[in-house]
Amino acid sequence: MENLALIESFSEFKDDKFIDRVTLMAILEEVFRAALKRKFGSDDNFDIIINPDKGDLEIWRNRVVVPDGEVEEPNEEISLSEARKIEPDFEVGEDVSEEVKLIDLGRRSILALRQNLIAKIHEHDNTTIYKQFKDLEGEIYTAEVHHIRHKAIILLDDEGNELIMPKEKQIPSDFFRKGDNVRGIIESVELKGNKPLIIMSRTSPKFLEQLFHQEIPEVFDGLITIKKAVRIPGEKAKVAVDSYDDRIDPVGACVGMKGSRIHGIVRELGNENIDVINWTNNPQLMVTRSLSPARVTQVKLNDENMTAQVYLKPEEVSKAIGRGGHNIRLAGQLTGYEIDVYREGVEEDVELTEFRDEIEEWIIMELRKIGLDTARAVLEQDVEDLVKRTDLEEETILDVIRILKEEFED
Repeated sequence: MENLALIESFSEFKDDKFIDRVTLMAILEEVFRAALKRKFGSDDNFDIIINPDKGDLEIWRNRVVVPDGEVEEPNEEISLSEARKIEPDFEVGEDVSEEVKLIDLGRRSILALRQNLIAKIHEHDNTTIYKQFKDLEGEIYTAEVHHIRHKAIILLDDEGNELIMPKEKQIPSDFFRKGDNVRGIIESVELKGNKPLIIMSRTSPKFLEQLFHQEIPEVFDGLITIKKAVRIPGEKAKVAVDSYDDRIDPVGACVGMKGSRIHGIVRELGNENIDVINWTNNPQLMVTRSLSPARVTQVKLNDENMTAQVYLKPEEVSKAIGRGGHNIRLAGQLTGYEIDVYREGVEEDVELTEFRDEIEEWIIMELRKIGLDTARAVLEQDVEDLVKRTDLEEETILDVIRILKEEFED
């Protein structure tokens, strides 16, 4: 009963949800063998019998009987006189099994053993959680907001596992309160100091893809394939879809009548504007489709440096670029081409890069970020709108416009 009473004090492992009976026995034996090795120098001649259901164990030390005065290895040998104190009919050469009580290990050893056992159990739990969530990487998961911090929110699932959603993994319009249920994707799982670090994301393109799998039956069934998805979280996204069944219209099936099917996805993503387009292996046609809703007149590709010159009517240019340059940026990500927009029918125009002597490089790059590559493209914009869409001051923009106008006046 002494061992049973001591094992009862190790109650942390008794109802552990992650440990099956076989694993528990293996951990218990490993911990106790380590304690025996520290105490006696070796554990090779010990038998450990564990009953995890009752929380009890027995430890037996096996030694060989040797004549009195000839004991060389006290852990493995016992003198005849000592053996006969256990059983009076023992003879030299026989094996003696003697039960070792945990109390015999000493109080300090028992405390160390208890801490070691609990540490091993927690380590096993953490490894199990890590493997469980590693298998869920790329999948949608739901958890409840437990704590809101400045740079992240802490979530707990139904099993009490902790997940973290950093600020940069949240959609800009997201607003959470404690107790809210949040859907996101398991983006990454790492072991940090034996503790699993589970990162949830709502900004990953994978989250958008998985929402399509959940909300669109044909995508879930594999009749429609998502070839690629790109997004600017909370603003705009483009999803290229394809179907191997000619009878299915992949875009129509994803969008639904008057947007009925995609509406739930849009709402989940904070009213993110989603363009669904038909995938094609024809790169020219793919560039054309990616710039929707703009109507493209002509596309010239340079596959060597992956650039595309796109020509549109002047009234289509703003559609191709989109608010804040979002449309053209996503089109580039979707196709893999760096897209330059040109106005059809405008004979005289000059690339912004030609003005490097008069306009600083970083200013040119700031304008190109929003799809403005030529002088006329900039001159057609409203100054106030350019201030909003770039990180440039109004004074800087007015100076740029003055330089560009002089070019055409000359």
